[in-house]
Amino acid sequence: MGGSTFGTLFRITTFGESHGAALGVVVDGCPPGIPLAEPVIQKELDRRRPGAHAETSDGLPRDGKLNPASTARKEADACEILSGVFEGRTTGTPIAVVIRNTNQKSEDYGDIATKFRPGHADYTYFEKYGVRDYRGGGRSSGRETAARVAAGAIAKAYLASKGISVLAWTAEAAGIACETFDATAIEKNQFRACDSAAAERMLARIIELKKAGDSAGGIVTCAVSGVPAGIGEPVFEKLDAELARAILSIGAVKGIEFGAGFHSARMLGSEWNDPMRAPSGTAEFSSNHAGGILGGISTGAEIRFNAAIKPVPSISLPQKTIDVLGTECDMAIHGRHDVCLCPRIVPVIESMTALVVADLTLRQLACRG
Repeated sequence: MGGSTFGTLFRITTFGESHGAALGVVVDGCPPGIPLAEPVIQKELDRRRPGAHAETSDGLPRDGKLNPASTARKEADACEILSGVFEGRTTGTPIAVVIRNTNQKSEDYGDIATKFRPGHADYTYFEKYGVRDYRGGGRSSGRETAARVAAGAIAKAYLASKGISVLAWTAEAAGIACETFDATAIEKNQFRACDSAAAERMLARIIELKKAGDSAGGIVTCAVSGVPAGIGEPVFEKLDAELARAILSIGAVKGIEFGAGFHSARMLGSEWNDPMRAPSGTAEFSSNHAGGILGGISTGAEIRFNAAIKPVPSISLPQKTIDVLGTECDMAIHGRHDVCLCPRIVPVIESMTALVVADLTLRQLACRG
């Protein structure tokens, strides 16, 4: 039994619930000598916090308003490194990080203690375990991802030593797609969108949905730069297979596509194949329909994929459901919830991607030295 451990050489185990005392992670296999301190992890955790991308370093919103897409729950998400770091560098021993919950309002969930929320994992957790923590969803809550982001920050620190970087952004939200790409815009708007003008339209639509008591989904794109050719473990632990496993383990993700993705089904081979040249002795590709992966192994080109994010299931509109006895009933969800997860899930997707690439990079070093 289990399912809270991820990775082979760069291995993590997360723990904690939405309304428990704390969340945390143990990272085993991080090489020694990597610069690491709590502010490095805190920076990534702050990006995941509600409204963080609209805040200054003192925690106050730039415009005086909370991002309407985000929950009103305000957690400090202050991290504490318990082990594995000495004098600002990793020691090679297990790194334990804890993040304490300080702003729970468990009373908000009292009226759904016996009812299953449509779109949530309430019903499936109850069927699997015979018991469920109804306070915010317990382990199935999106708050569980804080531990992943803490681990991802450590993976990013390791990858930086190898010249590898991970960047994700909102490509579409609430049915509004970005039309241009500006990397500098991503951390300057409330949706972490790559198109500032589109972000303004997303915001207007989200405000409408919030007033109506509804929610929305979107698409997040992720790109990994600096990965050399040869990363991936065929045939069952291919780079794209491991990335898909990691990204789909995030509760709100319902689909993933690499490179040209599903559009590949409508292309010809002469269109899809990425032409190769070697002007300096190293392979270069004039297109990237493969998304930087062939045969489950990195090509050296940028790795790129899209993740489909479902609408937030916690909506205040009346919904039909059943209770733990199987009795049909109606319910409306109250409390503090996101309206669109895209801006907050961006750092989570980056983190899971970094964990996969870090693990497979170490495994390639074991393969070839």
